[in-house]
Amino acid sequence: MNHRNGFNPLSRTTAHRRAMSRNMVTSLFRYERITTTKSKALEVRKSAEKLITRAKEDTVHNRREAAKFIQDEKILNKLFTEIGPRMKERNGGYTRVLKLGYRQGDAADVVILELVDYKLEDASAEEEKKPAKKAAAPKAKKAAAPKDSAAEPKAKKTTSKKAASEKKEEASAE
Repeated sequence: MNHRNGFNPLSRTTAHRRAMSRNMVTSLFRYERITTTKSKALEVRKSAEKLITRAKEDTVHNRREAAKFIQDEKILNKLFTEIGPRMKERNGGYTRVLKLGYRQGDAADVVILELVDYKLEDASAEEEKKPAKKAAAPKAKKAAAPKDSAAEPKAKKTTSKKAASEKKEEASAE
């Protein structure tokens, strides 16, 4: 029986498990969404939710307690300035686990662990923005350059290409 087993050791030593948990929590706060196995996600979720609860109140004590777990200062700052205030109204349940399927190599359950308020950016919105910028840039260049000055360099380039090809023909004829 497995009664009152407080945590899943994940078949790792204590040091390895602690380091892996710290790295995964840091990645979760950095990207706000990570892909991992189900058993790891359930373990990481425990410590992530405790840290977010601490981050809801930005005090020196809470920052120091969280800094014991998160080594990256930028991520620690993000936790207390962005993630904590976003979760202020929630009473827990800051993360969600979405099932993806099974990993091909070992058939492990693969899941996405993400923050509840994570917004997936629309790829279509990004694609619309990029071509609009590219299309606007050439129009601006054409409007800025006078037509006569633009035609002269092209003529010079074509004459230089012709001259180069004539030199090659002369060299091959000799």
